[in-house]
Order: sequence, then structure tokens, then C-alpha cells
Amino acid sequence: MTPVRQVFAIVMATCVALLAAGATPPSAEEELALFAAANAQSFVVPASVEAPEVVRDEFDATPGYETFIAGGTNHDWAKLVLLMGEFPLTDGNVTVVTRWMRQENYVDAWWTRNNPLNNGWGSGGGGGTGSYVHLVDAAENAAEALHSLPRYREIVTTLQGSAPTEEVERAIWFSGWATGMYNNGAHWAYNEVPVVTAPPSAWGR
Repeated sequence: MTPVRQVFAIVMATCVALLAAGATPPSAEEELALFAAANAQSFVVPASVEAPEVVRDEFDATPGYETFIAGGTNHDWAKLVLLMGEFPLTDGNVTVVTRWMRQENYVDAWWTRNNPLNNGWGSGGGGGTGSYVHLVDAAENAAEALHSLPRYREIVTTLQGSAPTEEVERAIWFSGWATGMYNNGAHWAYNEVPVVTAPPSAWGR
């Protein structure tokens, strides 16, 4: 006989005995209490229980155009050019582009004519003297120029490969971007380029 049936038999026998003696039969709550007492169980829990290791999926986010536009600095513009040109956003690439911008415009007014690299592609001015409607337009045209003109191919290759800064810079000097080739690099500055924010109007905002 199973334990449950044994208990049931005991309960029934108790009820019959009580009825025979003229006593009031137990209520449903009392029967349940008898059953619980007869089937009491216990278990032991260790004093310290190790929590299972929780593994969470990793994720990241890639900055988009609006992130850099909202930042509004010369470094953000350099990153925007790289993003639009589908170049890696590495520290080395950003360093090269910001140095390049400094060679073309004063750092404190890097957004002059909304043409930080003095790019003649689509700006309406020969020799890079033209202007763009806003800096987003300028970034798009700079990226397009790099991919469109054969003489910039070495710049594209080195940026795509995240080459050391000196390799990318040498490709810029001898690309024909600047007719003077920055005096074969002798006029190229290497000190850190400070972060300078352009006015919202330069961004078309």
C-alpha cells in the first residue's frame, strides 16, 4: 500500500472510531492537518550556495552621422569623412585627417568656407578655393573625391588598411591634393591637433 493510501486508511479509521464513540468527526482542515503531519518532509540546504555563472551576449554600437554632427568638432568632422568613405575609424586615421585639415585651414577656424580640406571637388572653386553649403556636404564630397580620382588611390589604400600615420601622410603629400605637396612633407606638423567646435550654422543646424 502506498504512503498516501496508508494515511487515508488511518484517517478513515480514526473517523470511524470517533463516530462509533459518538464524537464529532474531524473537519476538512483537521483531516488536512493529519495528512500533512503524516507526510512531513525535510531537506538540507548547504550553508553557502554558489550562484551559477550568467553569460550575457556582448553587443556594441557603431556611431552614425548624427553622432558626429552633434559633436560638432574638427575631430568629429574627420570621423565623418572616414565614415562616409567607408574607412576604418581608427585613432591613426583620425589623427592623419585632423593633421591634414590643419595643413589646409587654421585650427581655430577649421570650418572656413565649410571646406576644411580645401577640396575642389564639387565646391565650385578651382584649387580648393570653393565652399560648401555645410560641413556635412563637405565631408561627403571629400570622401567622394578620394574614391573618384586615380591620383588619390594610394591615400585610399593606406586609409583602408589603417596603415601607420607616416605612410598615409606620405601618400597625401605625393597625391597631388596640394600642388606644393606640403614641401614634400617638410611643412607637415605633427603635434597634437586641439579639439575645436564649429558653430551649428556651419553644420547646417
